[in-house]
Amino acid sequence: MIYLLSLVIVILLFAVGALLRKLYDLRLEKHSSESDGRDLSLKTTWGKFDELLTSLLTIHEIGIVNAGTIKKEDFYQTVVESACELISSPRGSLMIHDTVADELKIAASKNISREVIENTRIKPGLGIAGRAFQTGETIFVTDPQQNTQYKDFIGKEEQKDPFIAIPLKLKDKPFGVLNLHLSREKESFTDYDLKFLTLLAGETAITLENIKLYESLENFYLEMVQTLARVIDAKDSYTGDHAGRARQKARRLAEELHMPAQMLRYVEYAALLHDIGKIGIDGGILSKPGKLTAEEYEEIKKHPAIGYQILSPIHFLGPVSQMVLYHQEWYNGLGYPEGLKGEEIPLGARIVATIDAWDAMRSDRPYRKALSVEIAEDQLVKGSGKQFDPQVVTAFLKLEKAGWPEFEK
Repeated sequence: MIYLLSLVIVILLFAVGALLRKLYDLRLEKHSSESDGRDLSLKTTWGKFDELLTSLLTIHEIGIVNAGTIKKEDFYQTVVESACELISSPRGSLMIHDTVADELKIAASKNISREVIENTRIKPGLGIAGRAFQTGETIFVTDPQQNTQYKDFIGKEEQKDPFIAIPLKLKDKPFGVLNLHLSREKESFTDYDLKFLTLLAGETAITLENIKLYESLENFYLEMVQTLARVIDAKDSYTGDHAGRARQKARRLAEELHMPAQMLRYVEYAALLHDIGKIGIDGGILSKPGKLTAEEYEEIKKHPAIGYQILSPIHFLGPVSQMVLYHQEWYNGLGYPEGLKGEEIPLGARIVATIDAWDAMRSDRPYRKALSVEIAEDQLVKGSGKQFDPQVVTAFLKLEKAGWPEFEK
């Protein structure tokens, strides 16, 4: 409900903005020969209003479109950059309350030194930001050099510009503070600055709540998916934590292949659940120590389709069911269940296929011991362009040799 109200407010602001622009244009047409300081003032005000609308739209779009994919840290940085641009502030910071330590920490900033970012810790009620957080009221500091609380806020004597501390609240409960320094080209903050920043702070709070909601839902989904994966591994006991190992590498490989951010968690889920269809396969076949008969192999080949039938009705899993359905397809078209080839196979399925095969080769099976790293690598290379996507194999082996380093943006 709150988020819908926020959307209505943004729409109304754009409608009012369009009306103001029209009135301003008409005024210029009527009084173009009598332009004075008031026209310049109106033009400046409109410019700020236009910037506000752009900032609000940016933040609102994050809440609507990207709340499930954007990291809180990136969102915080967007807020600081938008706020600084809105009032031409040379630097600023966004502090978030750490409920465990009960202190405010800088979560995002512009033109603030790393030393200050790492060392600034403010208790509620202490310093300027701490008082703004505790009281829930905006605080102006016009002369930091004369304010004894200033040192407790920033800790740097040379940073003496006037600034404003705006509490960020949701349902009247503060969760952070937005601090912005005054441009040296301005004498003071204006009423418009305060009004614009207050609107921006409100939109920020609502969008952040939406991001946290997505994170909470995703954590719940992930726990459910992990439970399903454990059921699979229990059914096919020789694999151990096969699904868990596959998951760890699948997301990193997807990042290396530059898959869209919103697809990364789907690849992760697919890696966890790619063998869920084995729930419908006879356990005796799965654990058979010898070679499978033709009939038994045909039974095993049913597990991708069974997995698809299980997962496709679950809406939040999105394209995961397709990745599970096609993870046994071969790049040359000789796989199953549909004989897809090349780019016809979803990239997520091609990633899972490579990781699945690698883990199978590197694990003990009922009928053989695990293959060495060298032999497994050789098998992947031999299968490149046949069973596996060459691009995926190249990226996988690169990461394997590098020890699976974290993704660098």
